[in-house]
Amino acid sequence: MKTPRLEMRGISKCFGATRALEGVSLSVHAGQVLALIGENGAGKSTLLKTLSGALHPDAGEMFIDGVRFSPKGPSDARRSGIATIYQELNLAPDLSVEDNVLLGQPGVAAGWLPRWRQRPRVRQALASVGLSELDPQAMAGEQSVATQQLIEVARALVSDARIILFDEPTSSLPREDVRRLFEIVARLRAEGIGIVYISHFLEEVREVADAYEVLRDGQNVGAGRIAEVSDAEIVKLMVGRDVKDLYPRVPHQPGEPWIDLERLSGIRYPREVSVSLRRGEIFGIAGLVGAGRTELLRCIMGLDPVATGTVSIAGRPVGRSVRQAMRAGLGLLSEDRKSEGLAQDLSLIENVTMGGQARYARFGVVNLGRRNRVAEELLRQVEVKSRTAAQPVSELSGGNQQKVAIARILHQKADIVMLDEPTKGIDVGTKAEIYRMMGRLAATGRTIIFVSSYLPELLAVCDRIGVMARGRMREVRDASRWTEEEVMSAAIATDQVAGHAD
Repeated sequence: MKTPRLEMRGISKCFGATRALEGVSLSVHAGQVLALIGENGAGKSTLLKTLSGALHPDAGEMFIDGVRFSPKGPSDARRSGIATIYQELNLAPDLSVEDNVLLGQPGVAAGWLPRWRQRPRVRQALASVGLSELDPQAMAGEQSVATQQLIEVARALVSDARIILFDEPTSSLPREDVRRLFEIVARLRAEGIGIVYISHFLEEVREVADAYEVLRDGQNVGAGRIAEVSDAEIVKLMVGRDVKDLYPRVPHQPGEPWIDLERLSGIRYPREVSVSLRRGEIFGIAGLVGAGRTELLRCIMGLDPVATGTVSIAGRPVGRSVRQAMRAGLGLLSEDRKSEGLAQDLSLIENVTMGGQARYARFGVVNLGRRNRVAEELLRQVEVKSRTAAQPVSELSGGNQQKVAIARILHQKADIVMLDEPTKGIDVGTKAEIYRMMGRLAATGRTIIFVSSYLPELLAVCDRIGVMARGRMREVRDASRWTEEEVMSAAIATDQVAGHAD
C-alpha cells in the first residue's frame, strides 16, 4: 500500500484541564480529499492548528510522505509543504495581489526577495486557480471574498504545498463561487495534492470529498469512504445519538399583522421594500450575497440610514435610531458575531445583559446577584454549553456563541427578532437546536426574520419566504409554495419590479 501523503498518529492536546484532542489519528493520500467532520468543539480546529504548526501536540507523531514531521511553528510547517486556507481570510488587504501571494516565501541575503524571478510563478499560480485575468498589482482588499480566497490558494501553490487544509472555505461564498472553488479543489486533487476539508454542509462534503473522518469530544469515532455512509449515520457519529429531525418545527400559529415595511429604502440598498409580517411568524429572506438582505435588517434596526419609507409596529412608526428601534421591541443578531454580535473578552453574563444593566441598579448600585440569576436563566433557556457563565465568551464554540447573542436579544425583551445568517459555520446538531429555539420564540408570539443563504433550512423552517434581488423584495410566498429552483430563479432575475406579500 502506498505511503500516505499525511499521517497523524495518536495526537493529544490539553488546555489546562480541558482535553481538546485525545489520541487522534488520520491519514490522507496524495490526490485524496478527506472530509474532517464534527460538531463545534469536537477538536477539528485544534487538529488543524497542530498540523499547521500553530500548536504543539502534547503527544503523538506526524509524518509527511513517510518522513517524521514536527514543525516548530507555522513557517516551518509551510516550508514542509503544509498550507492552510482558513474560514477567516488571512490576507493583507492594503498589499497587492502579488505581495499577498508571495507572503511567507523564503527570501535571500538580507531578506531580499527577487520579484523578477518570482513573478512568472505568481502568474502561473493565479492562472491555476482561474485568476489569469487578475492584475497582480491590484489591491487584494479590493477583490471579492471569493477572489481573495483563491488568492490564498494561489499562495499555497507558490509555496509548493503538498497538503492543503481548507477550514470552512464556503461559509461566506455565494453559490456560484462555491462551484468555482469545488472545481479548483478537483484540479488540486488531480495534481496529487492531499486535501483536508472541514465543512458543516454534508451535501457539500459528498460533492468534494473521497473519504471522511469524524471527531467527537476530541476523539476519532468513525471513518471510511463517503459514498458508503448515509447522512444519518454521519450525524449520529457527530452527536453521539440519533438526530431524527435535522429541521425540527415547534408548532406555532402566525397571528395578526404586526410589523409593516412601507417602501423602505436605504442609501443604496434596500430599494422600496414593502411587506407585512405577522406575530408568531418565521419569515425567511433569501437572495444572493449582495442582494441587500443585511442592509434591509440594518435599516430596520436603525444601524444604516433610511432614505425613504417607514417601519411601523402595530401601526406606530418606529424612529430611525437604534435606541428607538430597541424601545419598539426590535433586536438584531448580526452576521458578524465576532466583531458586531459579541464582546469576545467579556463573560457570558456581561454579554447577555449588555445595554440593560440599569434595570438591576438602585441608587447607583448594580445588584449583581439578581443580574447574574437572570442571565443564567436565559442561558439555560437557549441551552448554552459552558463551564460557567463567568467565563469569556471567546472560549465557547461558534454555535454556543451564537446562542449567547440570541440570549442577549431575549434579555432586551425583543418582540421582533432579526437573525442574519445565524447558522453560518455551525454544526448540524447545533443548527437543529437553533431551529427549535426559533420555533419556540414564534410560539410565544414573537416575529422572527431569518436571513440565510442556505435554501434547505429556509424551506424547512420558515412560514413564508421573500426573495431579494438587487435591493428589492421580488416576491413573497408561503414556504410550501417555493422550490429551491424557483428561489434561485427569483434571486437572479433582472426584472426590477418589487413583489409584495401574499
